[in-house]
Amino acid sequence: MTNLRIETVNISALSFDPTNARKHDSKNIDAIAGSLKLFGQRKPIVVTAANVIVAGNGTVEAAKSLGWAEVSIVRIPVDWTPEMVKAYALADNRTAELAEWDAKVLADQLIELDAVGWDVFEFGFAELQPPTNPNFLPDENDQPRLDQFSPVICPSCNFQWRVDAKGNIEKA
Repeated sequence: MTNLRIETVNISALSFDPTNARKHDSKNIDAIAGSLKLFGQRKPIVVTAANVIVAGNGTVEAAKSLGWAEVSIVRIPVDWTPEMVKAYALADNRTAELAEWDAKVLADQLIELDAVGWDVFEFGFAELQPPTNPNFLPDENDQPRLDQFSPVICPSCNFQWRVDAKGNIEKA
């Protein structure tokens, strides 16, 4: 195993791969940007020796939208062939797609985070936000909160749940 050396580079020094097979719509970029605002960059962008982005195109695009000047990167090994680079880029994107949500755990975590005031909409759960979901009601600060008596449908896995009067999560 090769040790990774993380570098900080100016975003303007990076270029997007024109053959990148993965596309990011504005909803995806907004979710990535929300995550970056909340948590910062927690994993490096993977680039070639020539600073072409191999993995992390969406993150760089989101960082640019936030006005960031720099990101952390790691470089692919210099002995990789162009085919290895291409295969890695595809594998990096595909492996995440093959995972699925544990609907019960996701519901539990969304409810817990909502209960303590986290804005889960900021990092990609915007489908749950009003006015598209009438199961969110404003709290005392006019912020959306889960209506404990109406079912909520997860946009990612279609699991339906509600919170009972005691705060317990139950399948709807």
